[in-house]
Amino acid sequence: MVSHASAPFSTVGPAPKPLIPFAPEAHLQGLALSCTARWHEGVLELHYRLSGPLPRLRLASQIGGEPPQRRDQLWQSTCFEAFIGRAGQPGYWELNLAPNGDWNCYALNGYRQGLQPEPRIQAMPFVLKQRQLEGELEQLELTLSLPIGALIPAASALELSATAVLDDVSHGCSYWAWLHSGPEPDFHRRESFLPLAEG
Repeated sequence: MVSHASAPFSTVGPAPKPLIPFAPEAHLQGLALSCTARWHEGVLELHYRLSGPLPRLRLASQIGGEPPQRRDQLWQSTCFEAFIGRAGQPGYWELNLAPNGDWNCYALNGYRQGLQPEPRIQAMPFVLKQRQLEGELEQLELTLSLPIGALIPAASALELSATAVLDDVSHGCSYWAWLHSGPEPDFHRRESFLPLAEG
C-alpha cells in the first residue's frame, strides 16, 4: 500500500513543473526541461518542453526512414519518460517517448518487478515540435494525449513521475525528474511519484 499522506510536496497541477538533473553538473548548465501533466476523463496529457544548447545532445533519428514504432531500450539515449500508477496500488506503468517518435509502454506489478510490454497500448502517437535559432535547434516540445481508461479507471486517483534521460555527446546520460528520492537516479522509486490533480 502506497501512501503520500505525509509527503513533503503538493499535488501536481496543470502548470509546467521543472525537471531537475540528479547531479547538477557543469555541462548541464543552460538546459531547461519542464513537464505539464493533466488527468481528465480517462485521458493523460503530457507536455514536455526542453530548451537550451540542444545540439550537444544525441537525438535519435528514424532508422532508414522507417515510421515510428514500438522499441525497447529507448532509455539508453535521450528519451522523455513518465511513470504512472494508481494511488494505493503497487503496480505501475512506464512510458518511453523518443525524439524520433519511437515509443514503448511497459507494465510492472511492483518495484522493478514483472516488466513486460503493456498489450492494451498498441499505439502512442505524440506530436514533436522544434524551434531553431540561427540554424541550430534551440527548443523541443513533445505533446502526448493518451487514453488510458483501459489501464486505469477515469475516476481513479493517479500518481505520476515525469522523467527524462538526456544524452550528451561528450558526457553521456544525465537523469532528470520532478523529484529524486533515492541515493542514485532511479525513476522506479514510488516515493518519487506525485499525486496528479484531475481537471
